[in-house]
Amino acid sequence: MTALFSALRQLVLIVLLIGVAAWGWITYVPGAAEWLNRTGLPAALGVDVAAEQQPKQSSSSASRRSQAVSVVLDTVTSGALNDRITAIGDGRARRAVTIRSQTTGRVDSIEFPPGAPVEKGAVIVRLENEAERIALESARIALDKAVDDVERLSRLEVSGTVSEVRFREAILARRNAELQVRQAEFDLSQRVIRAPIDGRIGIYEIEVGDRITAQDPLATVTDRSGLLIDFRVPERIIGQVQTGMAVKLRPLAQPGRTLTGHIRTIDTVVDRASRTLRIRAELDNRSDTLRPGMAFEVNLTLPGQSFPAVDPLAVQWSNEGSFVWAARAGKAVRVPVKIRQRNSDSVLVEGDLQAGEQVVIEGVQVIRPGVELRSTTDTSGALRGAPRLANSARRA
Repeated sequence: MTALFSALRQLVLIVLLIGVAAWGWITYVPGAAEWLNRTGLPAALGVDVAAEQQPKQSSSSASRRSQAVSVVLDTVTSGALNDRITAIGDGRARRAVTIRSQTTGRVDSIEFPPGAPVEKGAVIVRLENEAERIALESARIALDKAVDDVERLSRLEVSGTVSEVRFREAILARRNAELQVRQAEFDLSQRVIRAPIDGRIGIYEIEVGDRITAQDPLATVTDRSGLLIDFRVPERIIGQVQTGMAVKLRPLAQPGRTLTGHIRTIDTVVDRASRTLRIRAELDNRSDTLRPGMAFEVNLTLPGQSFPAVDPLAVQWSNEGSFVWAARAGKAVRVPVKIRQRNSDSVLVEGDLQAGEQVVIEGVQVIRPGVELRSTTDTSGALRGAPRLANSARRA
Protein backbone atom coordinates (compact mmCIF):
# COMPACT_ATOMS: atom_id res chain seq x y z
CA MET A 1 0.00 0.00 0.00
CA THR A 2 2.81 2.37 0.86
CA ALA A 3 4.55 1.63 -2.45
CA LEU A 4 1.34 2.36 -4.39
CA PHE A 5 0.86 5.69 -2.60
CA SER A 6 4.46 6.68 -3.32
CA ALA A 7 4.07 5.83 -7.00
CA LEU A 8 0.87 7.89 -7.27
CA ARG A 9 2.58 10.88 -5.61
CA GLN A 10 5.48 10.72 -8.07
CA LEU A 11 3.04 10.49 -10.98
CA VAL A 12 1.14 13.58 -9.82
CA LEU A 13 4.42 15.47 -9.41
CA ILE A 14 5.53 14.53 -12.92
CA VAL A 15 2.18 15.67 -14.39
CA LEU A 16 2.49 19.02 -12.59
CA LEU A 17 6.03 19.55 -13.85
CA ILE A 18 4.95 18.71 -17.40
CA GLY A 19 2.04 21.15 -17.08
CA VAL A 20 4.29 23.97 -15.82
CA ALA A 21 6.80 23.35 -18.59
CA ALA A 22 4.03 23.33 -21.20
CA TRP A 23 2.61 26.58 -19.84
CA GLY A 24 6.01 28.23 -19.97
CA TRP A 25 6.60 26.96 -23.47
CA ILE A 26 3.25 28.20 -24.70
CA THR A 27 3.64 31.56 -22.97
CA TYR A 28 7.20 32.52 -23.87
CA VAL A 29 8.08 30.62 -27.06
CA PRO A 30 6.86 32.48 -30.18
CA GLY A 31 4.72 30.28 -32.45
CA ALA A 32 4.08 27.61 -29.76
CA ALA A 33 0.38 28.43 -29.48
CA GLU A 34 -0.09 28.37 -33.25
CA TRP A 35 1.60 24.95 -33.47
CA LEU A 36 -0.60 23.49 -30.73
CA ASN A 37 -3.72 24.79 -32.41
CA ARG A 38 -2.69 23.05 -35.61
CA THR A 39 -2.35 19.73 -33.75
CA GLY A 40 -5.95 20.03 -32.51
CA LEU A 41 -4.98 19.13 -28.93
CA PRO A 42 -6.22 22.40 -27.36
CA ALA A 43 -9.58 22.01 -29.11
CA ALA A 44 -9.90 18.43 -27.84
CA LEU A 45 -9.20 19.62 -24.31
CA GLY A 46 -11.56 22.61 -24.66
CA VAL A 47 -8.78 25.25 -24.17
CA ASP A 48 -8.33 28.36 -26.34
CA VAL A 49 -4.57 28.97 -26.24
CA ALA A 50 -4.62 32.04 -28.51
CA ALA A 51 -7.28 33.71 -26.38
CA GLU A 52 -5.20 33.22 -23.27
CA GLN A 53 -1.98 34.52 -24.92
CA GLN A 54 -3.46 37.68 -26.47
CA PRO A 55 -4.02 39.53 -23.19
CA LYS A 56 -0.43 38.81 -22.18
CA GLN A 57 0.86 40.30 -25.44
CA SER A 58 -1.34 43.35 -25.02
CA SER A 59 -0.16 43.70 -21.43
CA SER A 60 3.47 43.41 -22.57
CA SER A 61 2.99 46.14 -25.21
CA ALA A 62 1.40 48.45 -22.64
CA SER A 63 4.29 47.76 -20.29
CA ARG A 64 6.81 48.66 -22.95
CA ARG A 65 4.97 51.89 -23.67
CA SER A 66 5.03 52.76 -19.99
CA GLN A 67 8.82 52.15 -19.84
CA ALA A 68 9.85 55.29 -21.84
CA VAL A 69 12.92 56.79 -20.12
CA SER A 70 12.83 60.38 -18.86
CA VAL A 71 16.02 62.17 -19.90
CA VAL A 72 17.44 65.68 -20.28
CA LEU A 73 18.40 66.57 -23.83
CA ASP A 74 20.82 69.14 -25.16
CA THR A 75 21.34 70.51 -28.68
CA VAL A 76 24.49 69.73 -30.65
CA THR A 77 26.27 72.89 -31.79
CA SER A 78 29.33 73.51 -33.95
CA GLY A 79 32.80 74.61 -32.83
CA ALA A 80 36.18 75.24 -34.41
CA LEU A 81 39.16 73.09 -33.54
CA ASN A 82 41.82 75.37 -32.14
CA ASP A 83 45.39 74.94 -33.30
CA ARG A 84 47.62 75.99 -30.41
CA ILE A 85 51.19 77.09 -31.06
CA THR A 86 53.55 77.40 -28.08
CA ALA A 87 56.95 79.06 -28.34
CA ILE A 88 59.53 80.88 -26.23
CA GLY A 89 60.05 84.55 -27.00
CA ASP A 90 62.54 87.20 -25.93
CA GLY A 91 61.36 90.61 -24.78
CA ARG A 92 62.92 93.85 -25.89
CA ALA A 93 62.08 97.49 -25.31
CA ARG A 94 59.80 99.25 -27.75
CA ARG A 95 62.73 101.62 -28.42
CA ALA A 96 66.26 101.59 -27.06
CA VAL A 97 69.01 104.01 -28.06
CA THR A 98 72.65 103.93 -26.96
CA ILE A 99 73.94 107.42 -26.23
CA ARG A 100 77.32 108.22 -27.75
CA SER A 101 79.45 111.33 -27.82
CA GLN A 102 80.15 113.03 -31.15
CA THR A 103 83.38 114.59 -29.93
CA THR A 104 86.32 114.13 -27.58
CA GLY A 105 86.35 115.76 -24.18
CA ARG A 106 86.26 115.44 -20.41
CA VAL A 107 82.98 114.77 -18.58
CA ASP A 108 82.03 117.87 -16.60
CA SER A 109 78.65 116.77 -15.16
CA ILE A 110 75.96 114.09 -15.33
CA GLU A 111 72.50 115.60 -15.10
CA PHE A 112 70.28 112.52 -14.40
CA PRO A 113 70.80 109.57 -12.06
CA PRO A 114 70.56 106.03 -13.48
CA GLY A 115 66.97 104.81 -13.89
CA ALA A 116 65.47 108.31 -14.01
CA PRO A 117 62.84 109.15 -16.63
CA VAL A 118 64.02 111.60 -19.29
CA GLU A 119 62.32 113.46 -22.10
CA LYS A 120 63.57 113.80 -25.61
CA GLY A 121 66.07 116.67 -25.88
CA ALA A 122 66.95 116.79 -22.17
CA VAL A 123 70.67 117.32 -21.42
CA ILE A 124 72.12 114.16 -19.88
CA VAL A 125 75.90 114.76 -19.92
CA ARG A 126 77.94 117.96 -20.18
CA LEU A 127 81.55 118.07 -21.37
CA GLU A 128 84.12 120.76 -20.61
CA ASN A 129 83.52 123.56 -23.13
CA GLU A 130 85.82 126.47 -22.27
CA ALA A 131 87.69 126.36 -25.58
CA GLU A 132 84.46 126.26 -27.55
CA ARG A 133 83.02 129.20 -25.64
CA ILE A 134 86.16 131.25 -26.37
CA ALA A 135 85.97 130.32 -30.05
CA LEU A 136 82.33 131.41 -30.18
CA GLU A 137 83.06 134.75 -28.55
CA SER A 138 85.92 135.38 -30.99
CA ALA A 139 83.70 134.53 -33.94
CA ARG A 140 81.03 136.94 -32.74
CA ILE A 141 83.58 139.77 -32.42
CA ALA A 142 84.77 139.07 -35.94
CA LEU A 143 81.20 139.16 -37.16
CA ASP A 144 80.53 142.51 -35.45
CA LYS A 145 83.62 144.00 -37.16
CA ALA A 146 82.55 142.63 -40.54
CA VAL A 147 79.06 144.10 -40.11
CA ASP A 148 80.51 147.52 -39.22
CA ASP A 149 82.79 147.44 -42.27
CA VAL A 150 79.90 146.71 -44.58
CA GLU A 151 77.84 149.55 -43.11
CA ARG A 152 80.75 152.03 -43.36
CA LEU A 153 81.65 151.11 -46.92
CA SER A 154 77.98 151.28 -47.85
CA ARG A 155 77.89 154.96 -46.86
CA LEU A 156 81.15 155.72 -48.68
CA GLU A 157 79.95 153.99 -51.83
CA VAL A 158 77.24 156.61 -52.18
CA SER A 159 79.84 159.36 -52.42
CA GLY A 160 81.92 157.32 -54.87
CA THR A 161 85.05 157.12 -52.69
CA VAL A 162 84.97 153.30 -52.41
CA SER A 163 85.29 150.97 -55.32
CA GLU A 164 82.72 148.33 -56.03
CA VAL A 165 85.31 145.58 -55.61
CA ARG A 166 86.19 146.75 -52.11
CA PHE A 167 82.52 146.82 -51.13
CA ARG A 168 81.95 143.26 -52.38
CA GLU A 169 85.00 142.03 -50.41
CA ALA A 170 83.45 143.50 -47.24
CA ILE A 171 80.18 141.71 -47.88
CA LEU A 172 82.04 138.44 -48.46
CA ALA A 173 83.96 138.94 -45.18
CA ARG A 174 80.68 139.44 -43.33
CA ARG A 175 79.23 136.21 -44.70
CA ASN A 176 82.38 134.34 -43.74
CA ALA A 177 82.15 135.74 -40.21
CA GLU A 178 78.55 134.57 -39.97
CA LEU A 179 79.63 131.04 -40.91
CA GLN A 180 82.37 131.15 -38.29
CA VAL A 181 79.79 132.01 -35.65
CA ARG A 182 77.55 129.13 -36.75
CA GLN A 183 80.49 126.73 -36.63
CA ALA A 184 81.48 127.90 -33.13
CA GLU A 185 77.87 127.52 -31.95
CA PHE A 186 77.76 123.98 -33.38
CA ASP A 187 81.03 123.03 -31.69
CA LEU A 188 79.70 124.35 -28.40
CA SER A 189 76.44 122.38 -28.81
CA GLN A 190 78.46 119.18 -29.18
CA ARG A 191 79.73 119.62 -25.64
CA VAL A 192 76.29 118.66 -24.28
CA ILE A 193 74.74 115.21 -24.88
CA ARG A 194 70.96 115.08 -25.02
CA ALA A 195 68.35 112.30 -24.73
CA PRO A 196 67.37 111.11 -28.23
CA ILE A 197 63.95 109.71 -27.13
CA ASP A 198 61.57 109.68 -24.19
CA GLY A 199 62.38 106.87 -21.79
CA ARG A 200 64.50 105.91 -18.84
CA ILE A 201 68.23 106.27 -18.55
CA GLY A 202 70.18 103.10 -17.84
CA ILE A 203 73.41 102.57 -15.93
CA TYR A 204 76.18 104.93 -17.02
CA GLU A 205 79.43 103.62 -18.46
CA ILE A 206 81.27 106.81 -17.42
CA GLU A 207 81.96 108.95 -14.37
CA VAL A 208 82.49 112.68 -13.94
CA GLY A 209 86.10 113.49 -14.87
CA ASP A 210 86.46 110.65 -17.40
CA ARG A 211 87.87 111.58 -20.78
CA ILE A 212 85.81 110.16 -23.59
CA THR A 213 86.39 109.92 -27.30
CA ALA A 214 84.00 110.14 -30.20
CA GLN A 215 81.55 107.20 -30.45
CA ASP A 216 82.21 105.95 -26.91
CA PRO A 217 78.95 104.47 -25.45
CA LEU A 218 77.83 106.48 -22.42
CA ALA A 219 74.47 104.96 -21.45
CA THR A 220 71.23 103.59 -22.95
CA VAL A 221 67.83 105.25 -22.96
CA THR A 222 64.96 102.75 -23.24
CA ASP A 223 61.29 103.28 -23.85
CA ARG A 224 59.78 100.32 -21.99
CA SER A 225 56.19 101.53 -22.00
CA GLY A 226 55.73 98.57 -24.32
CA LEU A 227 57.73 95.39 -24.93
CA LEU A 228 58.34 93.67 -28.25
CA ILE A 229 58.36 89.86 -28.04
CA ASP A 230 60.15 87.99 -30.84
CA PHE A 231 59.23 84.33 -31.35
CA ARG A 232 59.08 81.77 -34.17
CA VAL A 233 56.23 79.67 -35.57
CA PRO A 234 56.20 76.71 -38.00
CA GLU A 235 55.92 77.56 -41.67
CA ARG A 236 52.71 75.50 -41.98
CA ILE A 237 50.65 78.26 -40.30
CA ILE A 238 51.97 81.16 -42.36
CA GLY A 239 48.62 81.65 -44.06
CA GLN A 240 46.75 81.74 -40.74
CA VAL A 241 48.66 84.40 -38.80
CA GLN A 242 47.86 88.07 -39.31
CA THR A 243 48.93 91.33 -37.72
CA GLY A 244 46.65 92.33 -34.88
CA MET A 245 45.92 88.76 -33.72
CA ALA A 246 45.92 88.26 -29.95
CA VAL A 247 48.59 86.14 -28.24
CA LYS A 248 48.86 84.96 -24.65
CA LEU A 249 52.17 85.75 -22.97
CA ARG A 250 53.40 84.26 -19.71
CA PRO A 251 56.66 85.57 -18.21
CA LEU A 252 58.83 82.58 -17.28
CA ALA A 253 59.93 84.46 -14.16
CA GLN A 254 56.26 84.88 -13.12
CA PRO A 255 54.56 81.51 -13.83
CA GLY A 256 51.17 82.50 -12.45
CA ARG A 257 50.80 85.61 -14.59
CA THR A 258 49.24 85.63 -18.06
CA LEU A 259 49.20 88.72 -20.27
CA THR A 260 47.64 89.51 -23.63
CA GLY A 261 49.57 91.02 -26.51
CA HIS A 262 49.03 91.47 -30.24
CA ILE A 263 51.04 90.55 -33.31
CA ARG A 264 52.74 93.68 -34.60
CA THR A 265 55.07 92.45 -37.36
CA ILE A 266 55.43 89.28 -39.44
CA ASP A 267 58.75 88.58 -41.09
CA THR A 268 58.85 88.12 -44.86
CA VAL A 269 61.38 85.28 -45.06
CA VAL A 270 61.25 81.72 -43.66
CA ASP A 271 64.43 80.53 -41.99
CA ARG A 272 65.82 77.71 -44.15
CA ALA A 273 67.56 75.91 -41.30
CA SER A 274 64.61 75.68 -38.89
CA ARG A 275 61.72 76.14 -41.37
CA THR A 276 60.20 78.73 -39.05
CA LEU A 277 58.98 82.29 -39.44
CA ARG A 278 59.84 85.08 -37.03
CA ILE A 279 56.93 87.03 -35.55
CA ARG A 280 57.04 90.08 -33.31
CA ALA A 281 54.27 90.72 -30.78
CA GLU A 282 53.74 93.90 -28.76
CA LEU A 283 52.82 93.93 -25.07
CA ASP A 284 51.67 96.95 -23.07
CA ASN A 285 53.98 97.70 -20.13
CA ARG A 286 52.82 101.07 -18.89
CA SER A 287 52.71 99.60 -15.40
CA ASP A 288 56.52 99.15 -15.75
CA THR A 289 56.47 95.69 -14.14
CA LEU A 290 58.40 93.96 -16.94
CA ARG A 291 61.90 94.49 -18.24
CA PRO A 292 63.52 94.11 -21.64
CA GLY A 293 65.41 90.84 -21.96
CA MET A 294 62.84 88.75 -20.06
CA ALA A 295 61.78 85.41 -21.55
CA PHE A 296 58.11 84.70 -22.29
CA GLU A 297 56.06 81.61 -23.07
CA VAL A 298 53.98 82.55 -26.09
CA ASN A 299 50.65 80.82 -26.82
CA LEU A 300 49.01 81.51 -30.17
CA THR A 301 45.54 80.04 -30.83
CA LEU A 302 44.41 79.64 -34.43
CA PRO A 303 40.86 78.64 -35.48
CA GLY A 304 40.79 75.40 -37.46
CA GLN A 305 38.32 72.81 -38.80
CA SER A 306 34.72 72.78 -37.49
CA PHE A 307 33.37 69.80 -35.51
CA PRO A 308 30.13 69.02 -33.63
CA ALA A 309 30.22 70.39 -30.09
CA VAL A 310 28.37 68.61 -27.26
CA ASP A 311 27.96 69.11 -23.54
CA PRO A 312 30.72 67.29 -21.62
CA LEU A 313 28.03 65.26 -19.78
CA ALA A 314 26.86 63.76 -23.07
CA VAL A 315 30.11 61.86 -23.66
CA GLN A 316 30.08 58.27 -22.34
CA TRP A 317 32.71 55.54 -22.33
CA SER A 318 32.73 51.82 -22.96
CA ASN A 319 35.24 49.14 -23.87
CA GLU A 320 34.88 50.20 -27.50
CA GLY A 321 35.63 53.87 -26.79
CA SER A 322 33.65 57.05 -26.37
CA PHE A 323 30.06 57.55 -27.58
CA VAL A 324 26.96 59.68 -27.10
CA TRP A 325 23.25 58.86 -26.96
CA ALA A 326 21.43 60.69 -29.75
CA ALA A 327 17.66 61.15 -29.71
CA ARG A 328 16.40 60.20 -33.18
CA ALA A 329 12.71 59.66 -33.91
CA GLY A 330 12.10 59.61 -30.17
CA LYS A 331 14.44 56.68 -29.53
CA ALA A 332 17.98 56.34 -28.22
CA VAL A 333 20.69 55.74 -30.80
CA ARG A 334 24.24 55.02 -29.73
CA VAL A 335 26.67 57.12 -31.82
CA PRO A 336 30.42 56.38 -31.53
CA VAL A 337 32.51 59.56 -31.43
CA LYS A 338 36.14 60.53 -31.24
CA ILE A 339 37.09 63.40 -28.95
CA ARG A 340 39.06 66.07 -30.81
CA GLN A 341 39.22 68.86 -28.22
CA ARG A 342 38.00 69.56 -24.69
CA ASN A 343 36.92 73.09 -23.83
CA SER A 344 35.62 74.51 -20.55
CA ASP A 345 31.95 74.22 -21.54
CA SER A 346 31.89 71.83 -24.50
CA VAL A 347 33.65 68.93 -26.18
CA LEU A 348 34.42 68.85 -29.91
CA VAL A 349 33.80 65.36 -31.27
CA GLU A 350 34.13 63.60 -34.60
CA GLY A 351 31.28 61.24 -35.49
CA ASP A 352 27.89 60.82 -37.12
CA LEU A 353 26.40 63.94 -35.53
CA GLN A 354 24.94 67.09 -37.02
CA ALA A 355 24.49 70.53 -35.50
CA GLY A 356 20.93 70.89 -34.22
CA GLU A 357 20.52 67.24 -33.18
CA GLN A 358 19.53 66.32 -29.62
CA VAL A 359 21.80 64.28 -27.36
CA VAL A 360 21.17 62.95 -23.86
CA ILE A 361 23.07 64.65 -21.05
CA GLU A 362 21.12 63.36 -18.01
CA GLY A 363 19.65 59.90 -17.35
CA VAL A 364 22.21 58.08 -19.49
CA GLN A 365 22.66 55.18 -17.07
CA VAL A 366 19.21 53.70 -17.77
CA ILE A 367 19.34 54.02 -21.56
CA ARG A 368 19.62 51.07 -23.93
CA PRO A 369 19.71 51.13 -27.74
CA GLY A 370 16.23 51.68 -29.18
CA VAL A 371 14.59 52.64 -25.89
CA GLU A 372 11.95 55.35 -26.12
CA LEU A 373 12.95 58.71 -24.69
CA ARG A 374 10.83 61.29 -22.94
CA SER A 375 12.40 64.74 -22.63
CA THR A 376 12.13 66.58 -19.33
CA THR A 377 13.64 69.69 -17.86
CA ASP A 378 14.20 67.79 -14.57
CA THR A 379 13.85 70.77 -12.24
CA SER A 380 13.86 68.44 -9.25
CA GLY A 381 17.32 67.16 -10.04
CA ALA A 382 16.24 63.53 -9.70
CA LEU A 383 17.88 62.57 -12.97
CA ARG A 384 21.06 64.47 -12.32
CA GLY A 385 22.32 62.77 -9.22
CA ALA A 386 23.97 59.45 -9.96
CA PRO A 387 24.47 60.00 -13.71
CA ARG A 388 26.25 63.32 -13.18
CA LEU A 389 28.52 61.79 -10.55
CA ALA A 390 29.20 58.84 -12.80
CA ASN A 391 30.07 61.07 -15.73
CA SER A 392 32.35 63.16 -13.54
CA ALA A 393 34.13 60.00 -12.43
CA ARG A 394 34.53 58.90 -16.04
CA ARG A 395 36.02 62.26 -17.09
CA ALA A 396 38.35 62.21 -14.10
